[in-house]
Amino acid sequence: MSQRKIVIEPDPILREKSNILETVDDELRKLLDDMLETMYAAPGIGLAAVQVGILKRIIVIDISKDQEKKTPLFLVNPEIISRSKKTSVYEEGCLSLPGHFAEIERPAECHLKYLDYSGKEKTLKASGLLATCIQHEIDH
Repeated sequence: MSQRKIVIEPDPILREKSNILETVDDELRKLLDDMLETMYAAPGIGLAAVQVGILKRIIVIDISKDQEKKTPLFLVNPEIISRSKKTSVYEEGCLSLPGHFAEIERPAECHLKYLDYSGKEKTLKASGLLATCIQHEIDH
């Protein structure tokens, strides 16, 4: 694994649309591993591939606390299937906007489908901080 350089706003690549992937292979898993290492080093709880200059629809997330066991989540081609009408507000930051934080209101829960680290199709119902993080990263 190796750390990647995080793209900082106002780099125009951050406004580009990322590409859907057909398969999860060793090259993509290497990128996922690099992104995870980059996110941990930043430190952050989520990172989209566009934030390291790569226009692929992939995200890494880990909302575990410092003392807890790491529980990384790898999302390839994440797509939100549904969102709750109930909302919640979290103070959000972004690794591409260092030092900036804002309270953002988002749906409190979301249901998504994605490919995992092995390329298997999965679904996930997320709530709380995880739902907020997923929605933030998909917005990238």
